[in-house]
Amino acid sequence: MNTARARVHQLARLMDSSIRLPGGFRIGVDGLIGLLPVVGDFATAGASFYIVALAARAGVPSRVLTRMVLNVALDAVVGAVPVLGDVFDIAFKANLRNARLMDAYLDRSAPR
Repeated sequence: MNTARARVHQLARLMDSSIRLPGGFRIGVDGLIGLLPVVGDFATAGASFYIVALAARAGVPSRVLTRMVLNVALDAVVGAVPVLGDVFDIAFKANLRNARLMDAYLDRSAPR
């Protein structure tokens, strides 16, 4: 796994699934930081956009990057709504979705 890809996976797991709750449900620090009004939303969006930047550096094309940015934007906009947004943010897991989008492209385009 290349370095950018490994970083994306590491950060996506930290942000979206690093904390195991009773019953097996997983959340990440994104869900906790997002509880802080305004500051938390900007901080988590910044980490999410860093994942997009790493994917761009790994050679992911603009059409895939656009989908990734839309995931981050949806997560940020809905996540800004008090309470409902926090629940959505925890369930949507935009960073893990974006890691899968990057993987799908890189796996398809890898030489065989």
